[in-house]
Amino acid sequence: MIEKIREQAKRRTKPYGCHGWDHVERVYDLCCFIGEKEGGDLETLKIAALLHDIARDQRGDHAKSSAKEAERILRTLGFQQTKISRIVDAIKTHRFSGKSKPRTLEAKILADADKLDAMGAVGVYRAAAFGAEIQRPIQSTIDHFNEKLLKLKDMMYTKTARRLAEGRHKFMLAYLKQIEKETKLLS
Repeated sequence: MIEKIREQAKRRTKPYGCHGWDHVERVYDLCCFIGEKEGGDLETLKIAALLHDIARDQRGDHAKSSAKEAERILRTLGFQQTKISRIVDAIKTHRFSGKSKPRTLEAKILADADKLDAMGAVGVYRAAAFGAEIQRPIQSTIDHFNEKLLKLKDMMYTKTARRLAEGRHKFMLAYLKQIEKETKLLS
C-alpha cells in the first residue's frame, strides 16, 4: 500500500526544487528515523510524509490542501477513518507558519522532519533554490535565515529532532559567518 501511495504522491510532486520529490524523500527518511527513536506509528508517518506536500502548487495553505487531497486518496484506497484522521491531522499541522499546532506524536514528528529538512547543508541548498525560484536577491535569502531558519532549532517537538537540529543549526551559523565575509569583500 505504501508503494501505491508513493506512486500517487510522486506524480503530484515536482521532481526537484526546494519542495520537490527529493524533499519528500528526505522528510520520509527523517520521519522513519525519528519515529523509530520516539516510538511513533511508522505506517502513519510514512504515509503522512509521502503526502504532506502533494498540493504544494495550489494557492492558499498548502498543508490544508494537501491534507484534503490525502484524505481523498486514502478513502479511495480503503483506509479506515481513524487512520485517515491521524494522517490528515499530521499533514494539516506540519507547516512552520501554520496556525494549528500538532497534537499527536506522529504530527509532531512530521513537523520536526519537515523543519529539519530546512536546516543544515540541505537547508542552505533549499534556501538558495527557493531564492532562485522566486528571484530573491542574495541578501534577502540571507535575511530568511534570521527570519525563519535560525528559529527552527528551538521549535522542535521531539528529543531526537532537537538533537539532530543542534548540528544543523551550527552549520547554518558557520555558513552565515562565511557568506558575510565573502559578500563584504565585494561591497
